Amino acid sequence: MHLNPYGQDAVELAADLANRRPADAEELADRCRAAGLVLELPVTPHDLDHAQEALDAWEKVVDATDEHERAGLLNHMLAASTAHPRMTNHTGTGWHMHYRDERLSLGSLLFSLISVGTALHLSGRGMHRLRRCAVSECATIFADTSRTGRQRYCSPRCANRDAVRRHRARTGPSAP
Repeated sequence: MHLNPYGQDAVELAADLANRRPADAEELADRCRAAGLVLELPVTPHDLDHAQEALDAWEKVVDATDEHERAGLLNHMLAASTAHPRMTNHTGTGWHMHYRDERLSLGSLLFSLISVGTALHLSGRGMHRLRRCAVSECATIFADTSRTGRQRYCSPRCANRDAVRRHRARTGPSAP
């Protein structure tokens, strides 16, 4: 059963692609397949360009300074990339919703998937649940899927590093 083919998985794919941009169309296709996307058409360099445009627009959503700016930027992405909802069983694995036209190129599919997935993630979990890591030297983007909605770090490694830094700042230099 497909409850939501967009949402969290789409936002996590967007974060993965934004944090480590694909070098070429083949890498983009491989990473999308690994994330579970079904690619119906051959992947071209134009798909990589279109995916990069989608990721550039998405990073502006991530870096928005308030909810209204974030919603406005995301609404612009949605208007540019989505179609009316439709039921589909294109893979033969069960009926589910798509918010895009059928048989899109990978670049267009990603633009739609990222837009709708981000909208569902933010409207369902909270407008603040998409950000960059709180460690100043780390620019990694992550989707906050924690129960409490207070995740500040992209990984336990960054959380631990920042905790050690705060502890050392409070206690001063250690004795030899």
